[in-house]
Amino acid sequence: MVIVLRNLWAPWRMEYISAPKNVECFLCSYAKSNRDDELFILKRGKYSYIVLNAYPYNNGHLMIAPYRHVVYPNDLTFEESMEIISFISLSIDVLKRALSPDGFNIGVNIGRAAGAGVEHLHFHVVPRWFGDTNFMPIVSETKVISQHIKSTFEVLKKFL
Repeated sequence: MVIVLRNLWAPWRMEYISAPKNVECFLCSYAKSNRDDELFILKRGKYSYIVLNAYPYNNGHLMIAPYRHVVYPNDLTFEESMEIISFISLSIDVLKRALSPDGFNIGVNIGRAAGAGVEHLHFHVVPRWFGDTNFMPIVSETKVISQHIKSTFEVLKKFL
C-alpha cells in the first residue's frame, strides 16, 4: 500500500503563527477562580488541581495542573512534583472505580508545536476502553464522546 501525501501551501498562515498572542492562560484563571463546579475542577491540593478536560479525547479525560504558571517539568518544585504525581495516581484509582476503563493514556504536551493548547504545564489522564475508537475519526474526522461532561463530573466528584 502506497500513501501519497499532498502539500497544501498556505503561506499566509505564517502571519498568524508568528503573531504575538495576548490570551489569558485558562489554567491560571481556573486556579484563581471560586467556580469549581462550573469549571469542572474535581479536586484542589496545596500546589495543583485536577480538572476535567473541556475538549476531551474520551469521557473522564482529566488534567492535573500546578497553580503556578510554569512550562517545563523541571520548573516545578519537589513538592509540586510530588503532589502532581500523587494526583495522577489518585486520578487513575478514581477513574478505575468510577468508569471501569480497560487502560489509560497519561501524557504531557510541552509547547504548542508538541500539541499543547496552552503554555502552562499540565498532565493528561485519559481513560481508554476496548472499542473506544471506531470508523468515525477515520471517515468523518469526528470523535464521539459517549458521556456528557456534567455527568462525568458528577460521577467522578462522588469518588473524590
